Amino acid sequence: MKYFATVGDREFEIEIVDSQVLVDGEPVDVDLQQSGAPGLFSALVNGDSYELFVENQGGAYAVTLRGEQIHVAVEDERSRRLSAGRRGPALPHGKLPVRAPIPGLVIKVLVAEGDTVAEDQPLVILEAMKMENEIRALRAGVVRKVEVAAGERVEQNALLLILG
Repeated sequence: MKYFATVGDREFEIEIVDSQVLVDGEPVDVDLQQSGAPGLFSALVNGDSYELFVENQGGAYAVTLRGEQIHVAVEDERSRRLSAGRRGPALPHGKLPVRAPIPGLVIKVLVAEGDTVAEDQPLVILEAMKMENEIRALRAGVVRKVEVAAGERVEQNALLLILG
């Protein structure tokens, strides 16, 4: 079975085949035994001995090793495949056009060219059928060009602005 462990910004692929453990394709000699209290483990890794305290934090783990706490997210290959199927398509890098999802009246443009925006930040307020709709950034970026102004009517799929 394969597992994927993420520590900080590094990801490790861990495969367990019979009694052999491979980390990123390299064999590692591991013997892990619980030693007394729940969460306390003794580990032999390639002949080196370690005492670990492991706390489950809902899908991730806090591992205390030599007084330092390390946060580890672990996912098995089945969960990873299921999660990948639930995620939307990856957003393109570079220029990202932001389009009107419905026809309406631009009430307010909340950003200007050159502004840095965060993911999910409101960009434009569009009124349609007497309701105000916030058009939000799908990803972080910089506003490269604003194509509309307050008071302007737009059709569905009209270009509102470009994020870069």
